[in-house]
Amino acid sequence: MKLSEIKSILTKESNIAFQLPNGELVPSHFHVTEIGKITKHFIDCGGTVRNEEVVNFQLWSTDDYNHRLHPEKLLNIIELSEKTLGIGNLDIEVEYQGETIGKFGLDFNGENFLLTTKQTDCLAKANCGIPAEKQKVRLSDFNNEPCCEPGGNCC
Repeated sequence: MKLSEIKSILTKESNIAFQLPNGELVPSHFHVTEIGKITKHFIDCGGTVRNEEVVNFQLWSTDDYNHRLHPEKLLNIIELSEKTLGIGNLDIEVEYQGETIGKFGLDFNGENFLLTTKQTDCLAKANCGIPAEKQKVRLSDFNNEPCCEPGGNCC
């Protein structure tokens, strides 16, 4: 999800709820303790130098049950972060601590913001010897194809 998308959603919602990949909700008394721009400057295994930037939201919950974050307050925090830190319309990454600090993508299902799992990947498969994944086919899918017949000169 891009920053512009969450801003648009927040203008229409009266509550904010974040749902973990396992279906559990982040406690409703969570806080967004940080919004920042994360810049990752790195070299991949194929030798290509890369730069990635994301907007990072850090969610935190404690025993403070009386202060709930409302959409207009989060929108104000986002706009202040954009102005102060020079954040553009970047993808959002969310940090939340369960057993350990997890990093999640963000989506919206019309009711809750969904913390989505993120995966690692090799960015230089062609350069580092990772073979392309072979296409899997079922032989039964070929029963309508012409087959070799005796004397058909196809073998």
